[in-house]
Amino acid sequence: MLPGNDANAIERVASLKKSERMPVLFLGHGSPMNALGDNEYRRSWQALGAEFGSKWARPQLILCISAHWLTEGWWLTGMATPKTIHDFGGFPQDLYDQQYPAPGDPAAAQVISQLVRQRGACPLGLDMNEWGLDHGAWSVLKPMFAQADIPVIQLSMDYGRAPEDHYALARQLKALRDRGVLIVASGNLVHNLREMQRGASGSQAYDWALEFDQTIGGYLQQGNLNALQSFQKLGQVAKMAHPSHEHFLPLLYGAGAVDAREPMRFFNTNFQGGSISMRSVVWG
Repeated sequence: MLPGNDANAIERVASLKKSERMPVLFLGHGSPMNALGDNEYRRSWQALGAEFGSKWARPQLILCISAHWLTEGWWLTGMATPKTIHDFGGFPQDLYDQQYPAPGDPAAAQVISQLVRQRGACPLGLDMNEWGLDHGAWSVLKPMFAQADIPVIQLSMDYGRAPEDHYALARQLKALRDRGVLIVASGNLVHNLREMQRGASGSQAYDWALEFDQTIGGYLQQGNLNALQSFQKLGQVAKMAHPSHEHFLPLLYGAGAVDAREPMRFFNTNFQGGSISMRSVVWG
């Protein structure tokens, strides 16, 4: 729950006026190259962006949780002009030339840092110059909102914390949805680069990748969101699906910010390279 003595603070920020409830997105981002050219993933993100202004209201603010910002403690980008980060190597120059000049929102970041508390009731940290928007954020946001005119704040993940801690913090994000905040969690349901087969089609996947993807997909369909916190108990299948689990953690932030009975739908339910699930979820 939001701290009681700060419950009205959000009212004081113009960019977080009360609005209809925003949906929550978990987007499988896969390869950074998905952000370029004409491919099924980029088209799906463009189509999703078009639903804002027709099916849903236009967001006042985007809060993005990416697999690619891991920290000690939790941090929010607090700068007015977050930079575009090219946190990868060995790709064509066109990818490094990509920019996403969306503004930040320092006032909203300050309020959110006070409303969403870490264990021990500590406010979230504010990063004023180190980070920005990494490719887990801009690669999906640029096709969705090409004008880059909606403020974006990125929330880091404390990788040293247990999955339960991430889910508990995410539960506090739910109230932001009624203030025009679109929560975008960007990772992958299965992510094992070491086993990737670049010639594999979207319908091809390892048995362990299919098993993990279908098991987690089943939890999501059933509304059994609490079970996501125990993904590591799936044993060897989970270890193969996530040799390191930073790409799974964003799913906990998406699921934590919704109600178990909220309507949801899947899209991009295929694989890249046999070992990266692109399964994506829209709640609300």
